[in-house]
Amino acid sequence: MLRTATRRAKSDVANKLISMFLHDLSRSISRDWKIRVDGKEYEDLVRKCFENRCPYCFVRLTETTPVIEHLDGMNRYRAGLHLPGNVLVACRKCNGEKRRDDQIKVLLLDTSGWASFLSHDGTFCSANCKTCLYWESVWPDETEKKRRLSQSLLRIREFRSQFSEFQTAQHILAEALPVMLSKLYSDCQIFAETEIRSLLESFMHGSNLLI
Repeated sequence: MLRTATRRAKSDVANKLISMFLHDLSRSISRDWKIRVDGKEYEDLVRKCFENRCPYCFVRLTETTPVIEHLDGMNRYRAGLHLPGNVLVACRKCNGEKRRDDQIKVLLLDTSGWASFLSHDGTFCSANCKTCLYWESVWPDETEKKRRLSQSLLRIREFRSQFSEFQTAQHILAEALPVMLSKLYSDCQIFAETEIRSLLESFMHGSNLLI
């Protein structure tokens, strides 16, 4: 258990570094864009496009806890960016449930985390799939569930089609960025292990704690 906790801590550091890199990259890419992801114009556009509802489950955002959501997660597998076209406002529950698909290295239901999340209609997964069970709890009726999930997929694709600058950037970075992020993640882990070991040995010798 302790060994697992140590590995998780190093992983958290590497993942944080990746998130910081993706945010900086996003700012560099969108510096001259007309619409900014942190502007009121963009938030108003998002809320209008989705009728101030969660883009996944349709719940009214005024009746739940809204959070900033990245369609393509900002991690080494999804390589999402903080750009107009990838940022939405969703309910906290869907944001949390979607992370399972965002953190899978190889997706089986679709090519993106958000589309995979909305493809858990109970057709392809095992009976104990947590995401399928989540959608079943949202829409117990099988017909309504499949209809709603299809609607969400369509709405999000239509929303994304409005942002040509984002589409271009995503296409250019699609192949190179995941490889670069995987290397950054690995390098960060190695650096952390090396530095921790070096500092620990220096401290132990300097403190006369070694018997």
